[in-house]
Amino acid sequence: MNFLPRGLTAFLAALLLLLASQQARAVPVVLFDQSHGQQFLVEGNRPLDLSGLAGLFAAQGAQVKTSTVPISDQILQGVDVLIISGAFAPITPPEVLAVMKFVYHGGRLAVMAHIAEPLMGLLPQMGIAMSNLAVAEQENMVGATNRDFMIKDLTPHPLTAGLANFTIYGGWALLEKKKDITVIARTSHKAWVDLNQNGVLNPGDAVQAFAMVLAGRTGTGSFVVFGDDAIFQNRFLQDGNLTLARNLAAWFCGKEKAI
Repeated sequence: MNFLPRGLTAFLAALLLLLASQQARAVPVVLFDQSHGQQFLVEGNRPLDLSGLAGLFAAQGAQVKTSTVPISDQILQGVDVLIISGAFAPITPPEVLAVMKFVYHGGRLAVMAHIAEPLMGLLPQMGIAMSNLAVAEQENMVGATNRDFMIKDLTPHPLTAGLANFTIYGGWALLEKKKDITVIARTSHKAWVDLNQNGVLNPGDAVQAFAMVLAGRTGTGSFVVFGDDAIFQNRFLQDGNLTLARNLAAWFCGKEKAI
């Protein structure tokens, strides 16, 4: 026999449904976009794949998913984190609109660039510009090429907690176009872009500190853009790059500090 008033019974039933819904949503859903010609995949274990990065999100308790269909409101329904890494095909205007709505309404977005062109529709909407020429360094180089180098100029941020440096393996300069975007990581002041593309540093080339990671907010959501996608590929996911990846997963899954 039910001794509770009918209205109270209905209220308690609604409350239980709400609590169950909140419990289900406590597990963040991370979606890796693989609909733009990506060659480096979450499911793969090759040196340039992203299975290691996906595993770090899973270690934070996230549910990791992938999508091979164009980004849309429907695809992003129930998603907390969207990762667009290594796109080779352009993100179309309808997809840009869906992504920006997603972030504005509380989503978190990470973009990692392999080449600049596919992102030229999205980044301006985020208030970011990207160079179409790679950055070279004169300091902190690793290996034989001046396009592989360490980044040591870091801004205090959840992404840089416990981080001394990380390594770029061919990246693009970023420029913030809005005042509420933070430069998270910069090259040294001797970095340069080969404007005449002759392979050597000349007086007419651009020499300065270039931003390589930017973070910002749109509406109630957050985003971060990396000027290189190799940072998080399996082969390079070690040392500072591993710390940075852990910080990214911790921050985007709702924890301020890296594990």
